[in-house]
Amino acid sequence: MAIVAICTAALIVVLSVFNGLEGLLRSLYSTFDPEIKVEIIRGKSFEVSEKFIESIENIEGVDIVTEVIEDYAYVRYRGANMVITLKGVSENFIEQKRIDQAIVAGDLMLKDGSINYAIIGRGVQYALSIVPGNNLYPLQVHYTKDVKPGQLDVSKLYSKKNILIGSVFAIEKNYDENYIFVPLDFAQSLLNYGNKRTSLEIKTTSTANIQNVQSRLRNLLGDTFTVQNNDEQHADLYKLLNLEKLFVFIAFSFILLVGSINIFFSLSMLAIDKKKDISILFSFGADNTLIKKIFLYEGAIISLGGAFIGLLLGSLICWAQQSLGLVSMGMETSVLENYPVDMHFMDFLYTFISLVIITLLISYRPAVIATKYIKVNEL
Repeated sequence: MAIVAICTAALIVVLSVFNGLEGLLRSLYSTFDPEIKVEIIRGKSFEVSEKFIESIENIEGVDIVTEVIEDYAYVRYRGANMVITLKGVSENFIEQKRIDQAIVAGDLMLKDGSINYAIIGRGVQYALSIVPGNNLYPLQVHYTKDVKPGQLDVSKLYSKKNILIGSVFAIEKNYDENYIFVPLDFAQSLLNYGNKRTSLEIKTTSTANIQNVQSRLRNLLGDTFTVQNNDEQHADLYKLLNLEKLFVFIAFSFILLVGSINIFFSLSMLAIDKKKDISILFSFGADNTLIKKIFLYEGAIISLGGAFIGLLLGSLICWAQQSLGLVSMGMETSVLENYPVDMHFMDFLYTFISLVIITLLISYRPAVIATKYIKVNEL
């Protein structure tokens, strides 16, 4: 019973950690990525117009439509330089309130009157040694142009614009080390995109159903565009995480099965030891079905008793981790100090079902062995 309880508790804890990590990823991605993202299927960018944007804004459930121009650029700050992903966003990006809680330095803004400001990742800040608020040294942003062969004038090979640093965000390493947000018109002028956009980022109203809004957008935009919610934008990652969780569940189930082998031997020895008692029960009118039930119930008491203890123990460990933070990440730069855990009812249910199946498997053979002694006594 103790082995079953320990294995069950371990399975619940591991599954809850996977749930916690998935929840953490969702919270990080929802901070950076939009609720709904619209992109062109073929090509890099697409033309937009006021009428086109208005048609999307008029869809029921759509609250904010942010226009985006995203491309690689080369930046210099004093003596340091690096390649980054420049993301030009319209001013209503701030109204989406996605990165408000992620700002770690400076003031969240893209414009102050006619002055443009950039929102940079903390990794970019460290790489370039940027001090937010120091307006003596603007960030120089360069973008390579499409030039014809034989062009000799170096100044025409790239475009260059300066921008001040407004604030610094810290979300996740991949974003922090690569992204810089700038006003849309700044990116539009630097990258020479004109009316072209690489994507549209949509925030829905608080009462809207995202799937319904997606459906309406697909009907409006047709097959030319992809319309993805936050989960679909990272579908491969979530599939991989769920696949890992499935294999962990299967692996621990096999460990649980191996740990339950001692129950099989205990019941088998019990069947041998109780030959006379079985014969007496048979003489009182017991049949094979009753004898089998006795041993199946015995296995269920041992196995499921351990399962209930394990489920309770696992839930207590997860609760303690949530409340007290028993196990830390062990890294100063980690997003969370302690390992995240999230208990799901379905994990408890699937674990219990697997234990019921294991109980039947390990109890059936000893029950069959017990009925054989009846046949021997009959002779």
